[in-house]
Amino acid sequence: MASRSKAWCCVPQCTNSKQKQPYLTFHKFPRDDDRRRAWIWAIKREEGPQFNADGAQVCSIHFSSGDMLTTAGGLTKIKQGATPSVFPWVTARPSARRSVYERSADRLGFDVCSSEGGSCGRDDGAVVGVSVGLDHDYLQQTPGALDVALARIEELEAQVRRLTLVQELQLSRYCVSDGDFRFYTRFPSESIFRKFWQAIEPSASVLVYWSKAQRMGLEAMAETGPSPQRKLPLIDEFFLYCLHTAVGLKEKVLADMFGVSISTVSRTVITWANYLFQILGQMPLWLTRGEVRRRQPQKFREFCPDVRVILDCTELRCETPSALTLHSSTYSTYKSHTTFKGLIGVSPSGTVTFVSKLYSGGISDKEITRKSGILGLLENGDAVMADKGFLIENMLSTVGAKLIIPPFKHKAQFSRQETEQTQAIARLRVLVERVIRRVKEFHIFDTVIPLTVAGSINQIWTNCCVLVNFQGPMELDHAAEVATPSVL
Repeated sequence: MASRSKAWCCVPQCTNSKQKQPYLTFHKFPRDDDRRRAWIWAIKREEGPQFNADGAQVCSIHFSSGDMLTTAGGLTKIKQGATPSVFPWVTARPSARRSVYERSADRLGFDVCSSEGGSCGRDDGAVVGVSVGLDHDYLQQTPGALDVALARIEELEAQVRRLTLVQELQLSRYCVSDGDFRFYTRFPSESIFRKFWQAIEPSASVLVYWSKAQRMGLEAMAETGPSPQRKLPLIDEFFLYCLHTAVGLKEKVLADMFGVSISTVSRTVITWANYLFQILGQMPLWLTRGEVRRRQPQKFREFCPDVRVILDCTELRCETPSALTLHSSTYSTYKSHTTFKGLIGVSPSGTVTFVSKLYSGGISDKEITRKSGILGLLENGDAVMADKGFLIENMLSTVGAKLIIPPFKHKAQFSRQETEQTQAIARLRVLVERVIRRVKEFHIFDTVIPLTVAGSINQIWTNCCVLVNFQGPMELDHAAEVATPSVL
């Protein structure tokens, strides 16, 4: 019986009420237990603290037209035995299924009944005389139409995902040739970039954003696992980091290029700087004495075979701090600016074998050598080649190593032997200068480094120095002449 009072429908996903839809009728649950349970089951509800069928009502929109009747007095009632059947989650019912013989005939291309010579089931209930081998789809050697369709759908979905990924990747958009990869990533070719990516992809797939790691701590981070779905594909995050370091693009430019916020770019750069610092830090950069001598160029073998490493310092201009103490410690008299200073070591073959962390620009070459920890790597009999500013002969003697530097001028001019010695050391020491030039070709160092990235600049500096080794060997100029063995 229809309710004329204020009422609302109890069917899930239905928001109809007597106040908003006065043209609808609302009907209470039947008193008969069987019909009552049928209604409750139909609307997908269960009686309990959240639902009581005694006071609940169902609106007329959930009944078919055949389930309702109108009395002589104009009241709308539900027919005896009718239940709600019209719901948002109910789809149209499929048409009656064809018989197995008809479906088999369509699939096989011939009439199954006539080929078997028997009756294939009649309305009069005649005995079926068809072989069991043609009874069902799953008894056939060929897959059913549904299986074939599902396999085709999965194949097309995988193809769409691949095409969508290729279209969305910024890497594929900007890097087409080896020259593009050299410019945008500082890797010499696409093949080397791909090999490097294949090596780091397994561990990068479980990468956790820096912001999440800082917020939760290392222990909680290990328990919760990697960060949720990222806004960029993983390889595009690495490409974004390369653009920031190799090309020197600012965060605003990268945000516009990749269609993300500036804060996302900042988090991505910091995350990848720390991740690559951990990954590249596990590489054994320092070479043994046997490896150094095996890879030595002929000029070193002839004139100074004991050289284990060539040392030099370089400085990166940084933003001037407002605090006077920090300004004094970072000010470099050589650059006449506030700087960060780092020590780099190169083997005679041109490979970066040692990278120190960055120090304030006011530190001396001698002090940075002592603090960097390179003395603990040297062995008795090793030779270290450096510039005049490295007055570290006494420190090297404590580990049994010797220092090779250009001679100091004590007279009005150099003697012939001192001149030849200076030229020889300069021509061999040019290797470390060329390696530093490659590091400075990462254009992030072109401009003044803001103090806001001071927390990650040490990681970026180390990553750039190590990635120089992926650019190929650094060789001496074959046209250069060196002095005789007696000079060195």
